[in-house]
Amino acid sequence: MARKPAASIRKAERKLIAADNPKSPIAEQYRTIRTNIQFSFIDAPLRSLIVTSTRSGEGKTTTAANLAVVFAQQGKKTLLVDADLRKPTVHYTFRLNNYMGLTNVLTGSAPLLPTCQATEIDHLSVLTSGPIPPNPAELLSSKAMAQCLEQLYETFDLVVFDTPPVLAVTDAQILANQCDGTVLVIESGGTEIEAAVKAKELLEAANAKLLGVVLNKRKHRDGGYYYYYQYK
Repeated sequence: MARKPAASIRKAERKLIAADNPKSPIAEQYRTIRTNIQFSFIDAPLRSLIVTSTRSGEGKTTTAANLAVVFAQQGKKTLLVDADLRKPTVHYTFRLNNYMGLTNVLTGSAPLLPTCQATEIDHLSVLTSGPIPPNPAELLSSKAMAQCLEQLYETFDLVVFDTPPVLAVTDAQILANQCDGTVLVIESGGTEIEAAVKAKELLEAANAKLLGVVLNKRKHRDGGYYYYYQYK
């Protein structure tokens, strides 16, 4: 069978497959990633996690969303935060409004917890980005962000951040320094080795705890279809 058109692939990648098809091989890969992350925190609680990539289009938002889903399916009270304040897309994935979000909270124009939106998935809430600000890095490095994190820790078992690509701007490094763990997403056959190495170096320079790398969009052929899955 012919390869699926690019548009169909993009549509499939945006799906919350861990929720829509939990018995699929791809959903199982997300659960494997979840288990590997948890093994990294045997002696200390995992409270916050950022997901980033070297560049756009590598699947970081899909990875962040599905990881949040599988943690919620485990019974953990989970919040997914769209901290990509430059090109936010989490609200599209969950079909939520984005009138109010993280930027409103950080600028003091909205309260934190009421701005978090419930989803159709048990134990999972989402804090969308809100309006795109002129100073994303300054907001993420502000005292308000640190206070926001502390308040979220009191309410949620795990906070997952979707951040901009690490090579494009400093936002991911700023949050990685504040959070418990970092996952780097790279694209099989698409990400240059030099870019992946540079991203790793930048995260380590920010004192990030790099938990591992998710290799995304690796092609498997099964009955003529191409499957896109992730593993750690």
